[in-house]
Amino acid sequence: MESLIKSQHAQKQAGHSGKRPGTEIIPATTGLTMSSDESMMLKLIQQTHSPDAREVQVRGLLSLVEDILDRATLDSDDSNASVSMLPLPTEDKLMQSSMMSVLDSVSYAIDRVACEISYKSLTGSDAHEITMSVFEHLSSFHWDGKLVLTLAAFALNYGEFWLLVQFYSKNQLAKSLAMLKLVPVQNRVTLESVSQGLNDLIREMKSVTACVVELSELPGRYITLDDPQLSRIISTIPIAVYWTIRSIVACISQINMITAMGHEMMNTQMDSWETSMLANKLKNIHDHLAETLRLCYRHIEKQRSSESLKMLHSLFDTTHIDNMKILTALIHPKNHVMPLQDGLTKRKVHLDVLRRKTVLLLISDLNILQDELSIFEQIYTESRSNLVGADGKSHMPYEVVWVPIVDPIEDYERSPSLQKKFEALRAPMPWYTVDSPKLVERYVVEFMRERWHFMNKPILVVLDPQGNEASLNALHMIWIWGTEAFPFTRAREEELWRRETFTLNLIVDGIDAVIFNWINPENYIFLYGGDDLDWIRRFTMAAKATAKDSNVKLEMAYVGKRNHSHREQIRRISEAVRAENLSHSWAEPALMWFFWARLESMLYSKIQLGKSDDHDEVMQGIKKILSYDKLGGWALLSKGAEIVMITHGVIERTVTVYDRTWKTHVPTKGYTKAMYDHHHDEVLRETGHPCAHFDFHITARSGRIPEKMNCFECHRPMEKYISFACCHDEKLLDQDENYNF
Repeated sequence: MESLIKSQHAQKQAGHSGKRPGTEIIPATTGLTMSSDESMMLKLIQQTHSPDAREVQVRGLLSLVEDILDRATLDSDDSNASVSMLPLPTEDKLMQSSMMSVLDSVSYAIDRVACEISYKSLTGSDAHEITMSVFEHLSSFHWDGKLVLTLAAFALNYGEFWLLVQFYSKNQLAKSLAMLKLVPVQNRVTLESVSQGLNDLIREMKSVTACVVELSELPGRYITLDDPQLSRIISTIPIAVYWTIRSIVACISQINMITAMGHEMMNTQMDSWETSMLANKLKNIHDHLAETLRLCYRHIEKQRSSESLKMLHSLFDTTHIDNMKILTALIHPKNHVMPLQDGLTKRKVHLDVLRRKTVLLLISDLNILQDELSIFEQIYTESRSNLVGADGKSHMPYEVVWVPIVDPIEDYERSPSLQKKFEALRAPMPWYTVDSPKLVERYVVEFMRERWHFMNKPILVVLDPQGNEASLNALHMIWIWGTEAFPFTRAREEELWRRETFTLNLIVDGIDAVIFNWINPENYIFLYGGDDLDWIRRFTMAAKATAKDSNVKLEMAYVGKRNHSHREQIRRISEAVRAENLSHSWAEPALMWFFWARLESMLYSKIQLGKSDDHDEVMQGIKKILSYDKLGGWALLSKGAEIVMITHGVIERTVTVYDRTWKTHVPTKGYTKAMYDHHHDEVLRETGHPCAHFDFHITARSGRIPEKMNCFECHRPMEKYISFACCHDEKLLDQDENYNF
């Protein structure tokens, strides 16, 4: 594939000057700032640049050069001596053969540049003049080739120098050659001082070279010179190459000066100042090139993700014979061998265990509520045990896979606490789990947000045995009907609703056997909620007194409050209700969460099915409970399964005035009729009917916020408002009060 820097020359020759709309990659503040002298110098350098079609394998050559420089650049205490004892990367015969073929084509150019710089530096030529002569000799190579070949010429010179220094005392041949070349091997103080001075400059030379090579390797498919800012930065690469070659000239000149002058080291201070100045210059160049690379890589990742995202959408719009292509694309697109963990055996398994099965993808971040997991696990375990066949094996018609999302994934990689949290969450899960959040690619997360409207809150996407989307979120069906909702399609949801009526059975089904057992025609039942313990005491005591006086059997149950940011307060109230024997109350917070989750799920289900009108009995009842819960205390009264009324906190006033008001009507009207008439005809006439109020997240998925809603009290259209709430509020993070389905 044509690289970025190589395509620059081709575009200039072709006179290309187009700009692709909306493709700006690099901000205007990024890039190298050239002085007027450098601008003039750039023109001179570009005049020498006439690359031909030859290709140089610069990456392999650069690796060899870096190896030489790493081993030759010693610290003053020889602490890098151990580095020189490491095995060469070229010791591998295959790599050595490949490297030899590369060197065969460029060895002449390397030798020529090395001789050119050494000769002219010894004859007193100006550093700029020597640098420009290198550009002339290497005119037929691309910018990355020029730079790597010149660095190789330096490595040839510098490596030989330090090889003689290292083996002077160990090898007679090295000792004789060092004497012949006047290498001052016995003046260790001077050598260490010069080596330390060159180390910084050599490090910057390698860094800039590596950046230029990386830029040359950027795929032209994703990075083009149509972006004006990127084009401006790439146009300054010749300056980066110039100053790096200029620094190489300075290094070789200093080594030549050492060998030429022997033990009489003159002008060392001047040369040290020059190397320091050049090192700072290259550091500045490297910083700008590194930032350019960072932005380019980010742009490439974005482009690749966009392509992968389109392919994933296309994959879901295609018919398949099974679900393997879909699951592979979602869970391990990079061919991770065993991307799943079996929740029962805790062993890693392949995706084949899901082949041609209905798969429920439980998608969530790591902040999923324990209450939610607890209830889901209970439903899953019960359904699995109910489907055990004669062979002792479970014949579940579906499998569950937890897909953990951490976005951005870098947070997970650098956070041990998040990694521990993931392990703690999946440890008790009896279903399959993706082995690591890192297996879920960034574009897959974006796909889930776009297509399945994932907003960090848990969703349950159902894929049929062919990988088709049976439901974009079946959690609400699971909460309402459990596994009876299988296969979790819209048709099945409508069928289940046709069987339902708004009774107490629907409200408490599957939550608490105690309440369910109360349901018979002779029993009166109060479900109530709120967070005011004094109100609860007054209401429960007065209600029980009316039942006792009326000689009816009344059962009462406290169901808490929907807003789980008040979780601790509700727990204390529930304990007080049980301790004072005010009524029945759930000891497990998860049951209270489940009660409210089911109500919200019913509301969502009705909205999705377009049943949010005033004539739907279930919808009106659920809206009342959820709206009254926001006002404070509330109560639902039923006789057996039949719901008599749902009302807000003024019910406490109704039962309190029993003795002097509706008591006399109980014998003729009956307990519930007498209470209902007094409450609606007298109490509500004085206090008024509180109109409805609902909050929906603006980020709720399309179709989940109804276009219009009528108030269940006054039946007028409700107005829409937009409010803002900080997402970092701890209470909101625990469980916000809005309906975020």
